[in-house]
Amino acid sequence: MAKTHDIIFQRLDEFKIELPSWGFADTGTRFGKFLQTAAAKTIDEKLADAGQVHKMTGACPTVAVHTLWDFPKGQPLAAVLKSAKKHGVKIGAINPNVFESQQYKWGSLANRSASIRQMAIDHILHSVAIAQAVGSNCISLWFADGTNYPGQADIIERKRAMTEALKAIHAALPAGMSMLVEYKPFEPAFYATDIADWGMAYVLARAAGPNAKVLVDTGHHYQATNIEQIVAWLLDENMLGGFHFNDRKYADDDLTLGSIDPYQIFRIFHEIENYRFRNDAVPALAYMVDQSHNLKPKIEAMIQTVDMAQQLYTKACLVDRKALAMSQASEDLVRSENILKDAFFTDTRPLVAEWRKAHGLPADPLVAHRESGYERRAATKRGKSHKTDHSFI
Repeated sequence: MAKTHDIIFQRLDEFKIELPSWGFADTGTRFGKFLQTAAAKTIDEKLADAGQVHKMTGACPTVAVHTLWDFPKGQPLAAVLKSAKKHGVKIGAINPNVFESQQYKWGSLANRSASIRQMAIDHILHSVAIAQAVGSNCISLWFADGTNYPGQADIIERKRAMTEALKAIHAALPAGMSMLVEYKPFEPAFYATDIADWGMAYVLARAAGPNAKVLVDTGHHYQATNIEQIVAWLLDENMLGGFHFNDRKYADDDLTLGSIDPYQIFRIFHEIENYRFRNDAVPALAYMVDQSHNLKPKIEAMIQTVDMAQQLYTKACLVDRKALAMSQASEDLVRSENILKDAFFTDTRPLVAEWRKAHGLPADPLVAHRESGYERRAATKRGKSHKTDHSFI
C-alpha cells in the first residue's frame, strides 16, 4: 500500500489542469445570458480568479487565453505577463479566434476565398507570435467551418483548403511548439462540419506535421460515442495532444466535469493509465478545462471540476492492471469489469485530501474558497460595472 500511496502522490504531482480565461467571464447561450456580479471582465480579473483556483487546489498553474478576447489591439503583453506572475499563474495555450468576425460567415481556413483564408492564417500566425512572447508552447485550434445545406459547397475542396492552410501554419511553428486540432460534430454547421470527428482531426493533424496532435473535447461527441476508445486509439497512434474537460447530457453542454457521467471520465483516465502500464510512460498531454458556467459561480465551478478530475484520475491509478490483464487473458468478463468498478467505487477523497495537506493546501478547496471571502470581495469590487441586460424581457 505504501508503494501505491507514493505512486499516486507522484501522479497527482504531475497532473496539472489548465484553466480557461473565458470560464471566469459572463457567458451564456444563444438565447441570452445571466450576469454574475463576481464575474471577471478584464484579463487581470480572469488571471486573479484562476490564481485563486490554483491557490486552493495546487493543480492549475496555467491559464488558456483567447487572442481576440484577452489580447485586443493595444493590449501590452508585458502587462499580461506581470498580471499572471502577480496572481501565481502562467499563460498556457493560445486560442486563435477565426469564428466570430463577419468575414468568416462562410468559413475561415476552408473558405472558398483565398484572401479570407489568408486572413485566418495571418491571425493564427499572430497568435503563434503571442505564444512565443508570453512563453506558451501550445496553439489550440477550433474551427466553426462547415456547411448547413447539401450542395452548398464542395466538401473535398474545403478539405484540401483546410489541409494546405494547416500545413502552412505548422511550417511556421517555432521549435517546441505544438498545434492541437480540435473537432466538433455539429454547431454552428449543421450539415457538414469540416472537422467533425476524431478521424478528420487525425488526418488533418497528420498531414500538417509532427507537432500537430488531436485535441479531444469530452463534450464534442454524439450520444453513445465511445470516447475512451477514441482516446486509446489516439494514444496508440501517438496522436493525442490533450483534452478539453467538461460534461454533457445532450451535446456540447459545457457542464462541470463529472456532473453527469463521472464513470466516463474515469474510463478515459483508465485508458491513459493503461497506456502507461503497456509502455511505462505516457506522452505529454495538455489537460485543459473548457466550460461555460452560466449559472454556477465561476470559481466554485472550476474548483468542482478540478477536484472531480483529481478524484477520478486517482481512481484510475488504483486499477489493478496486472490482475486485469490476467482476467482479460482468461476471458473473465465479470472479473475484468469488477476490477474497474472496484477502483471506481473507491472513495479517493481522503487520499486526495492527504496529498493536498502534504503540499500545504486546504483539504477541501471549495470550503476553503468559500471561507476566504474572495467571491464576496470580487462581487463588491466588480459588481458596480455590471449593467442589467433587458434585451430578452
